[in-house]
Amino acid sequence: LLYRIFCSRKTNLMDNNILYRIAMIIFAAVFIYFGINHLIAGSAMAGMVPIPGGAFWIYFTGIAQLLAGIAFIINVKVKLAAYLLALYLLIVALGIHFPETLRGDMMGRTMLVKDLGLMAGALFLAIGSGK
Repeated sequence: LLYRIFCSRKTNLMDNNILYRIAMIIFAAVFIYFGINHLIAGSAMAGMVPIPGGAFWIYFTGIAQLLAGIAFIINVKVKLAAYLLALYLLIVALGIHFPETLRGDMMGRTMLVKDLGLMAGALFLAIGSGK
C-alpha cells in the first residue's frame, strides 16, 4: 500500500519522484479538507452560489473535491481529476470571486488569487502525471 501511495509502476519520472508524490499528497489533503468543509457547512455556504440550487452545488462540489483528493492520494485517474479540478476552480474564480473583486471586496480578491494559484497547481499536476 505504501508503495502504491508513494510510487508508481509506470516509468513516468514525475510519478516516481518522491518529492512529487509528497507534494501531490499535500495538495490532495487541501482538497479533502475543502470537500469535508463543503459537506459540513454546505447550507451556510449556499448563499455564495450565484445560480439556483446553491446547497446542491456546494454538496456536489464537496464530494468532487473529496474524490479528487482521494484520486491524488491513491494515484489513480490523476490527470482526469486534476483537469476537472482546474476547471472547477476556474469556474469558481470567474463566477464568484472575480465579481466580488470588481465590487472592491478584498476577501473576494484574496479568494480569486488563491483559486487561480490552486488551479495552476492542478494544471501542473495534470500535465506532470502519466495517469
